[in-house]
Amino acid sequence: MLSRLAGQAPLLLGLAGLIAGFVAIGGLRIDVALLGYLVLVGFVALLPQPVVTLTRTVEVQPVASVAPAGDDMLPAFVEALGDPCLVLDSRAEVLHRNGAAARQYPSLQPGRVLTLVMRNPDMVASIEASLRTGEARSFELHETLPSETWDRIVVAPLRRPDRDWFADENRQLLVTFQSLTELKRVDALRTDFIANASHELRTPLASLVGFIDTLLGPAARDAEAREKFLGIMRTQADRMSRLIDDLLSLSRIEMHQHVRPTGSVDLSALLREVREGLQTQAKAADIQVVLTMPQAPVTVTGDRGQLYEVFENLIDNAIKYGADGKSVEVTLVQVDRSGLRHMVSVVDHGPGVEPEHVPRMTERFYRIDAEVSRKKKGTGLGLAIVKHIIQRHRGQMSIKSKPGEGLRVEVLLP
Repeated sequence: MLSRLAGQAPLLLGLAGLIAGFVAIGGLRIDVALLGYLVLVGFVALLPQPVVTLTRTVEVQPVASVAPAGDDMLPAFVEALGDPCLVLDSRAEVLHRNGAAARQYPSLQPGRVLTLVMRNPDMVASIEASLRTGEARSFELHETLPSETWDRIVVAPLRRPDRDWFADENRQLLVTFQSLTELKRVDALRTDFIANASHELRTPLASLVGFIDTLLGPAARDAEAREKFLGIMRTQADRMSRLIDDLLSLSRIEMHQHVRPTGSVDLSALLREVREGLQTQAKAADIQVVLTMPQAPVTVTGDRGQLYEVFENLIDNAIKYGADGKSVEVTLVQVDRSGLRHMVSVVDHGPGVEPEHVPRMTERFYRIDAEVSRKKKGTGLGLAIVKHIIQRHRGQMSIKSKPGEGLRVEVLLP
């Protein structure tokens, strides 16, 4: 009660002054005036307490800066790239790497300094230049261990529109690796192919030109020399013809390699036909070609002419290079290997080859012994043609050999 009256002290003082005025001027009796003042005081005491709003000054603390949304998306962006990709800080420390980088460069783990793991001068120079100038740098990385590879490395600054690159202490770099290995290998194969084809054609051509000059000059009237030289010239011309035929055949196969054959071929009948066609060579080499296959037809989807060329090449090679074994076994059996249902194996019992030669035997113009191959009228393209035909038929080929144990070629067809 007292606290309420104390709160209304200005009002009570005003009422007291007003009543005193009535007593002095209006002749109001003092007892009546005092009674009326007490009534007013009681009324004031019964008034509701006014609501007091307390205002407190609150110090607003600054909000911590939040990284832009792009920083949160950076690891996801790096992971979405198909090529190996790294994000580096200004000290060349790896902040992020995608799955491709982890598989190809397992030693480049987050937290490690790239220039300490890959000690390449071009890498160091590109990172330093990109940090200094804020511009992208690129170079070609050639490594020989554990295998020979080529990569195009691009080092580019990760610029943010709201930050000055040169004033930003948290500068980051994006390093991407684009593989050039297949392109380099294809280019090397093309260069080697042109060089080898030119060499293979130049040798018999030079021989022909030499003999023609001899026949036009010193041996013009020598019948015996003319007959001898014409025989050699015919041999060299045949060699050039075979080489050109093989080159054209290889070109045609590569042109249609993406088109799967749709014809129907009886492998049993085809292998018998190939054996009959090579009987002359087999008898001359004193080789017996033994066929082992089902009596019933074995039908596959394929190009009959190309499959004939495959098995003609394989059996002919077995006759030429496996003559010491006196027999060549050709076997047709059914298998079940990931959609491949038929296997034809051609086995000779000749001297065999060293293991290091086996993976390269299907390369164009690759010869284990070039002189022996030329004497046997080989062009160095036979197994390359076989490989491309089998690939067109969605099949597989494997070669197995050891010195002294002959050579085994397996052709698997769907």
